[in-house]
Amino acid sequence: MRVALLTEGARPHPQRGTGGWCDRLAEGLPEHGFELYLLTGPDGAGPERPSPAWRGAHELALWGRRPDGRAPGALRRRRYAGAYEQLVRALVLPGERAGFGPGLYRLAALAREDGALPAFLASAHARRLLERTWRLPGADTAAGQPPVCDVLVAADLLEQCLRPLSAPWYGTGPGGLGAADLCHVVGGGPAALPALVARHLHGVPFVVTEHGLHLCEQYLGYREAPYRWPVRALLLSFFRALTEETYRQAAILTAGSAHDQQWQRRCGADPARTRVVYEGTPAVDRPAAGPEPAAPVLVWAGALEPGRDPELALHAFARVRAALPAARLVVYGEEAAPGYRAHCAAVAERLGVAGAVDFAGRPGSLAGVWESGTVAVFSGLSQRSPRLLADAMLSGRAVVSTDVGVAREVVGPTGLLVPARDPRALAGACLALLRDEERRGRLGLAGRLRAQERFAVEPVIGAFREIYLELVSQYPAFPGGGGGGEDGPMPRPFARPAEYWLADGPRGGAQEAPADGGGSGDEQCGGTVRTGVRESAGQRPAELAEAL
Repeated sequence: MRVALLTEGARPHPQRGTGGWCDRLAEGLPEHGFELYLLTGPDGAGPERPSPAWRGAHELALWGRRPDGRAPGALRRRRYAGAYEQLVRALVLPGERAGFGPGLYRLAALAREDGALPAFLASAHARRLLERTWRLPGADTAAGQPPVCDVLVAADLLEQCLRPLSAPWYGTGPGGLGAADLCHVVGGGPAALPALVARHLHGVPFVVTEHGLHLCEQYLGYREAPYRWPVRALLLSFFRALTEETYRQAAILTAGSAHDQQWQRRCGADPARTRVVYEGTPAVDRPAAGPEPAAPVLVWAGALEPGRDPELALHAFARVRAALPAARLVVYGEEAAPGYRAHCAAVAERLGVAGAVDFAGRPGSLAGVWESGTVAVFSGLSQRSPRLLADAMLSGRAVVSTDVGVAREVVGPTGLLVPARDPRALAGACLALLRDEERRGRLGLAGRLRAQERFAVEPVIGAFREIYLELVSQYPAFPGGGGGGEDGPMPRPFARPAEYWLADGPRGGAQEAPADGGGSGDEQCGGTVRTGVRESAGQRPAELAEAL
């Protein structure tokens, strides 16, 4: 089948886009044809094909200078204004939240007709409309009346957020999302906009995969954003409404952990359509760390910021140092908050352990981090992603972590969990492991086996192979990529012959079955389910559909 994979990132390779998780997925499912649709920064110079697994790659600059295009005429401008006002009212008026989806799809339909959406959103007419609507009585996205400077900034940011609606991806020809069997959105947020439009215009189902919730990242990121509070409130309202619409329309939602799955459900996701699929990593094939260092060493890794709470590790290490004078603490990570490294060094000095603490900066490799220590320590106030914990467990070193976020789910019984902000408990857990070599080895081996079982790449590939087949069996192909409608012909399910989906067959030159029922006998009987499964010589399409 043809899968359109949509993600957001920066070139040359985003961390979870091309060159990483997406490449592993495409390479692990060679029976399907993957096309990459990438939302990038303003420095994009054309699409890339980073892996031979991609059948094609398409790129759209999400930030920076808006695309060129003529402004709409008077009649078209009124239509754009009506759709845009409906969307903005949904963002600022609590009683009109339901208008977000219809306003979004009206803008997408207008943009598909003339491509004038970016020019309209950047026009003075759109800014005046935003200002008037934003200042209506009862608007809850900001206290008081937003000044003109906020209107100008918010209008520019909304234009960038809505830019995917005007992408040239929504046809049924080569490279169009309407010709795909399904869309796979990785990361959520603006990357879900093309999938929503394809779902609305062509009936193409889509899957959403989130390794860390996009909405949560936006809430955390806008705390430090260089905008005034009214602008932040409006943009967060947009991302909240977009997330709710995405969860409502997605056929299946996959989360990177049960912790994220709970948050998806709290944001309105249907529990029956949510699955947990852990983010597979090639690190499972990495050999275990070598012999432990001669002296006891605690290793801490992560961004130097208050949320990771390295201060807790320093206070706990002071207690460990009092019991084991030969112990050392190595802190790996870059400064994420200005001046925070100096603050941590001052804390170590005040505790009298500065000589035994080494701030090693950014490590060359994570494997080297865990090998340099005896016990891996995690002291964060939150643990949203399982990646770093899983990597430490794969090294075979024993793990001590605060019981927050995904820690209990990932570590389970193979490590020690302690309450957050409790240096006495953290020091006690570290001392228990440093004093018991046999227990350290047992927990380290158990943790490595647990991480290998949960975070191997093969189970992830198998899970998405089943999800794809399940999905297309519920959403049959429509002739011409359309879903019919009041003014068009009713769709005829299973209208493409089985030979159309063969990767090494006449797929490139095959034609869709005519809508009037002409063609071969198989086509007249309805073709086959859109599964990409090869049809055997003696298996009829109806039997294949029933088997699935």
